[in-house]
Amino acid sequence: MAQKLNSFERFWNELKRRKVIHVITVYAAVSFVILQLVDIVAEPLRLPVSTKALVIVLLCIGVIIAVFVSWVYDITPAGVKKTKPVSTIKHGDQIIIKTTSGWKIATYVSGVIIIALIAFNFISKRNLNADISKLEKSIAVLPFRNDSRDSTNQYFINGIMEEILTSLQKIGAFSRVLSRNSVEQFRNNTTKSTPEIAKALNVNFIVEGSGQKYGNKFVLRVQLITGKNERHLWAKSYDREIMQTTDIVSVQSEIAQLIAAELKATITPEEKQLIEKIPTNSLTAHDFYLRGNEELSKYLSRNPSTRVVLDRADELYKKALELDPSFAQAYIGLAQVYWNKHYFEEYLSKNFLDSVCVLCDKALSYNDQLSEAHNLKGNYYWLKGNTAQAKEEFDKALRINPNSWEAYSGIRNLYFGVDHIKYIDNSQKAASLNHGPELSDLLVSIAGAFWQAGFNDKSEYYLKQALILNGDSAQYYIYLMLYDFWNRNFEKALDLSLKTYELDTTRLNSLSFAGFSLSLLGRYEESLKYYKKFIEKSNAYKVTYLNNSHRIGYAFWKNGYKKEADYYFDKQIEYSNASNKLGRPYGKDYWAYYDLAAVYAFRGEKNKTFENLRFFSQIKTVQSWGPSLLKFDPLLDSIRNEPEFQQIVRDVEAKYQAEHERVRKWLEETGQL
Repeated sequence: MAQKLNSFERFWNELKRRKVIHVITVYAAVSFVILQLVDIVAEPLRLPVSTKALVIVLLCIGVIIAVFVSWVYDITPAGVKKTKPVSTIKHGDQIIIKTTSGWKIATYVSGVIIIALIAFNFISKRNLNADISKLEKSIAVLPFRNDSRDSTNQYFINGIMEEILTSLQKIGAFSRVLSRNSVEQFRNNTTKSTPEIAKALNVNFIVEGSGQKYGNKFVLRVQLITGKNERHLWAKSYDREIMQTTDIVSVQSEIAQLIAAELKATITPEEKQLIEKIPTNSLTAHDFYLRGNEELSKYLSRNPSTRVVLDRADELYKKALELDPSFAQAYIGLAQVYWNKHYFEEYLSKNFLDSVCVLCDKALSYNDQLSEAHNLKGNYYWLKGNTAQAKEEFDKALRINPNSWEAYSGIRNLYFGVDHIKYIDNSQKAASLNHGPELSDLLVSIAGAFWQAGFNDKSEYYLKQALILNGDSAQYYIYLMLYDFWNRNFEKALDLSLKTYELDTTRLNSLSFAGFSLSLLGRYEESLKYYKKFIEKSNAYKVTYLNNSHRIGYAFWKNGYKKEADYYFDKQIEYSNASNKLGRPYGKDYWAYYDLAAVYAFRGEKNKTFENLRFFSQIKTVQSWGPSLLKFDPLLDSIRNEPEFQQIVRDVEAKYQAEHERVRKWLEETGQL
C-alpha cells in the first residue's frame, strides 16, 4: 500500500515538475471565461444554438493537446525546451521541482478565477431560478424563421411553430400563452429587441426558433429566453428525417414539455396525453392539412384575395380527408371555411350553419379533445339562441385549452345585453390572451360595455388604448359619434359619422347614423341620400343589417315615397319576427321586439305596438342608450303620451340605473374604479 502511495506521489510530483497542473489550471480558467463570453455574444451575433456545444468540444480537444505539450515541453528563460527526464534532476531520493514565480502567480490567479466563476454561476443560477419562480408563467412563441432556400416551405415551419404553441396552451400551469395572432406582427419586424417584444405582449418568457426543410428532412432550433433581461434559459437543436408523422409530432411535444420543465410548470397525465396525440398517420394528409391552415390563416388576416384563398383552403382540407377520412382536425378546417363562406347568406335560414355543427361532430367522433371544435359549436349554439348549450361547449374548450381566447370571447357574447360584469370580465380575459389584430376589437367591445353601463371615462380609456394600438381613427370617431348621438347631439354626431366614412368607406354603420342623424334634424332629403348610399354598399358587401330597415322606411316616407317606405317597414317586420322565431341574438336581446313596436306605432297599430313593448320591457339588462332612444324615437310619437308607454320608459330607466350601480360596486371591489 505504501509502495502504491509512493508511486502516486512520484507521479503527482512529476506532473507538477512538468507544470502540467499549472497548465490545466490556467486552461480551465481561460475555458470558463471563453464559455461565458460565448453565452454573452451568442444572441446579439445570432449564433446558432449549437455554437456553445461546438466550443465545449473544441475546448475538450484543446485540453488534451495542452496536457501533452506541457508534459513534453517547458517554457524557460531561454525559451521553449523539451522537458528533461526525471533521472537527470534527482538529488538523493528527492525530486527537485523548480517552478518560476510567473507560473505560480498564473496558477493562483486561475484558481481564483475558477472558484469565482463557479460561485458566480451557482449564485446567479440560484437567483435566476428564484426569480423565475416568482414570475407569472406568461409566454409567447414568436414566428419561427424559415431558413430553407425554398420559401414555399414556410407553411411547414409555421405548422411546427403553431403546434408547439398549441401544446403549450394546453398546459394549465401556464397562466397565459398568447395566441398565434398575437405574435404575427413580429414576423418581419427585426427592429424590436426581445425585451421590447416581451413588453409589448406583456409576457415574461419568449420562445424563438428557426427551421429548414429540404426533401424529407427538417432541422429545427428552438430557445427559451426571459423577456425582461434576455437571459437564455434553454435551447435545443433537432435534425430529423421525416418517415412518419410521429417524427414531427414527437419533436413538437418534446419541446413543449422541456419548456414546461425549465419553467417548473407541472404537466398532468391528461395534458401529456393531449400534447403527444398523433393527429394522423398519413404524412401526405398532414402536409395537405398544414397547407390548408396556411391558406385559412391568410384569409383570416384579411389577405386581399380572400375568397380565392378560402377556396384553396377548402380544397386542401378535402384532399387531406381523402387520404385519411378520420383526420379530425381537417374536419375543423372545413367547418371554419364553411362558416366564413356562408355566414351571411344563411343568417335567417332555419338551417343556419348546421353544416358547421355536423363537421364539428364528425371531428369530435374521432377526437373528442379538440378545443377548436367546441369553440365553433359554442358560437353555433349562441347564434341559434341556445345559450346554455353554448356555455357548455365553451367550458369544454377551456378545459382542453385553458388559454383559448376564442372561448372567453365566445362566453362574453353570451352576456351581451344580459350581464355587463360577465361581459367585461370575459372580454378582459380574452384581451389578456390575444395581442393580435383582434385585440383592438376586444378593447373596443370593453369600451362599449362600459359606455352601455354608464361609465364614459372607463369607456374612453379603453377606446384610446385601441386607437394607440392600431391607429384606427375611424373606429375611434365612430364611438365618439355614438356618444354624441345617444346624448342627442345630432349635429356633432352627423359631423363625426361623415368624418368616419371619409376615413374608412367600409364602415357602413357611419352612413346609417348619418342618415338617422339627418332624419332627427329634419333634413329628410339628405337623410334619404345617405340611406340610399347605405343600401347600395350593403348590397355590394352582401351584408344584412337587421335593425335599419324601418329607419330607411321612415326616410322614404318623409320624402313622399310611401310604396318604398312600406317595403322597408315590411322588411323590418320580417327580420324582427324571423330573429325572434329562430332565437338569433338580435331577437334574444329583446331589441327585435322594440323595432317591431316602433314600426307598428308608426302605422298606428296600437295593440301590436304595446304587445311588443311588453315583451321588450322584460329585458334584463338595459344599456345607457335604451332610455334615450325611447324618449326621442320619432316612430313612437303617436304613443308618447300613453300612460302605459310612460310606465315602460320608467321601468327601463330603473333597470338601467340598477345595472349601473351593480357594475360600479364590482369595479370598486376589483380595484378598477
